[in-house]
Amino acid sequence: MAHFTKATSVKDWLNQRLAIEKVEKVMASEYWIPKNINFLWAMGMVLAITFALLLVSGIFLLMYYQPDVKDAFYSVNYTIMRDVDFGWLWRHVHGVAASVVFLIIYIHMFTGIYYGSYKKGREMIWVSGMLLFVTFSAEAFSGYMLPWGQMSYWAGMVITNIFSLGGLHLDGLVEWIRGDYVPAQAFLTRFFMLHVLLLPLAIMGLIGLHFAALRIPHVNNQDGEEIDFDVEAKKYLAGDKASSKVIRFANDFMSKDLMVVGFFLIFFFYLVFFQYGFALDPVNFDPADGLKTPAHIYPEWYFLWSYEILRPFSVNIGLIAFGFAQVIFVLLPWLDRSPNAVPASRRGAFSIWFWLLLIDMIVLTAMGKLPPEGMFSTIGLVAAVAFILLWVALPFITMNEKKV
Repeated sequence: MAHFTKATSVKDWLNQRLAIEKVEKVMASEYWIPKNINFLWAMGMVLAITFALLLVSGIFLLMYYQPDVKDAFYSVNYTIMRDVDFGWLWRHVHGVAASVVFLIIYIHMFTGIYYGSYKKGREMIWVSGMLLFVTFSAEAFSGYMLPWGQMSYWAGMVITNIFSLGGLHLDGLVEWIRGDYVPAQAFLTRFFMLHVLLLPLAIMGLIGLHFAALRIPHVNNQDGEEIDFDVEAKKYLAGDKASSKVIRFANDFMSKDLMVVGFFLIFFFYLVFFQYGFALDPVNFDPADGLKTPAHIYPEWYFLWSYEILRPFSVNIGLIAFGFAQVIFVLLPWLDRSPNAVPASRRGAFSIWFWLLLIDMIVLTAMGKLPPEGMFSTIGLVAAVAFILLWVALPFITMNEKKV
């Protein structure tokens, strides 16, 4: 049985029962971060702050939103935007955060690829991060349905049709997901539940897993240097902070994190007050109408690259390519056969592969917003094929890479 003594303070009483000091050391004051990192390592904290903004603004919107096909559109565009004091502000915060969070995710993801932060025992960090990406994508999609505007309805129609799996004609699965033959009340109610309850809980659980996965191998650094964290931590604790290669997570590293967060919030609220239109599709300001198809149906910008991989091919091939694009990033730690966990700039052919992948995804994103006609259709097809070939080539590019 645990030994308890007479507590000298409330903190001591809690510490004996909850091990507060031990948790604080493990998670903060004795969790060590390499010194040789840059501002890109702050993107995790920026993501956490953005998720908090989404939660808080979502709670305020939830107070007035009506998950009913007859009232949803008007509760968002009239009640919240016009009748509720500062309702417009909370909607702008929520809409901008839902879009900006993916910009930060992509920066965070490509930073990890560039610096090889998925290698040498850090596989679970990468896998948990990719699971977070998928869950955030599902959260964004379910939230896009809730205003029940034209693009909400038809994007829901198109995306759920993917689950028929082309030539397999699994129409019964599509109807089961929708709860009806077409998106209607059951569809809206289910996606409302996913958006406000199930998926946020999953995201919070995965954030916990992601931080836990960081605890053992520690974060990578911008030089790819192998650091003996135990030795360097002893130097730091002994007072030799100058020669130690590590700093505390709290409050040394967090002070740098918060500076980056401060700059991010300036940028974020500039968008909220002056450039919020990019996060609100003009087609979605028309009420959902199942008898009137928009001239051009497309998802939000952060889904456009994968949508463009689906679009240029025939149905069955397109679905295979789309599925390939959804899972291939998760497999990166095993596709990259190189022993090096250093910046891409020091990895020869991999550096070319990295920049080609980044450029290709930007091209796919741009083409996904345009109608699939003429030259745009050809560029989209070439970019989609290039994406697949780049990933097929990766193991062959990296398997003979020399140790740096």
